[in-house]
Amino acid sequence: MAILVTGGAGFIGSHVVDALVRRDEDVVVVDNLTTGKRRNVHPRAVFYELDITAPELRSVFDRHAISAVIHHAAQVDVTASFSDPARDALVNVVGTVSLLECCRHAGVGTLVYAASGGAGPGIPRSLPVDESHPQSPISPYGISKHTVEHYLSLYGDRYGLDWVSLRYANVYGPKQDPFGEGGVVAIFAHRFLTGEPPTIFGDGSQTRDFVYVGDVASANLAALERGGRLAVNVGTGQETSVSELADMLRGITGSSARPLHAPPRPGDIHRSVLDNRLAQEHLHWKPVVSLAEGLRLTVDFFRGEGRSGCESC
Repeated sequence: MAILVTGGAGFIGSHVVDALVRRDEDVVVVDNLTTGKRRNVHPRAVFYELDITAPELRSVFDRHAISAVIHHAAQVDVTASFSDPARDALVNVVGTVSLLECCRHAGVGTLVYAASGGAGPGIPRSLPVDESHPQSPISPYGISKHTVEHYLSLYGDRYGLDWVSLRYANVYGPKQDPFGEGGVVAIFAHRFLTGEPPTIFGDGSQTRDFVYVGDVASANLAALERGGRLAVNVGTGQETSVSELADMLRGITGSSARPLHAPPRPGDIHRSVLDNRLAQEHLHWKPVVSLAEGLRLTVDFFRGEGRSGCESC
């Protein structure tokens, strides 16, 4: 039996694949390499360069005895979701429904879904945000990611699929793309290391809950084992402002560059932090990597990539 990881060549997905391989699982990866990188895929995983919206996805289930799916393939750019909401919905909603249909026909027992703990609730009514907080997304991306949870509930009730929706805080760590729209830690780290000033959108007082990617990978494995048909926050429960983050990274990198400021981006919320008590109770999971340690590990990774000549790490 094998575990399928969609988006397994991407930042978070590849860390999940690595964790599964370390556990001696048979892993199949599907990724269209739009943002993922082939070199991120563990050599022991079977890899298909394929879009989740493609009809050929069914053949992957036919070739392998897939027992569970961890679903990370997605359109994750909030700004792009405003400029092309139809594509955002096509990938995140229609693509996921196609995947769920493959699961139904193949008799897959469990699906772990990578959701958003920030974009779903929209502007928080109270902090920290727990799983009972109303979902009121203010971006097409947030709408598409949350919509999938309704489909998961339907497939659980009607077809017996066991599922867990992991609502991520702001995930950071090695292999994150420093040239994308998201991933503030990777962007700031790369710019400080190259002597360029990073840009803070807004005044820098906006806060996020930064959770290390290794901790997120362990949450995926815990969800795979425990199931439960529920949404679970995956975060640290600690707020850090963007200005504080920049100061920490500036100190770790030893950079003399100082951040620039630009107007806030549409769809961004001012404060975000997740209550992770349900993850502790149900998944028996809690983060173990502190922000200071995680930032050092991330900066070390980018320093190494710089020495190897990487321009698209």
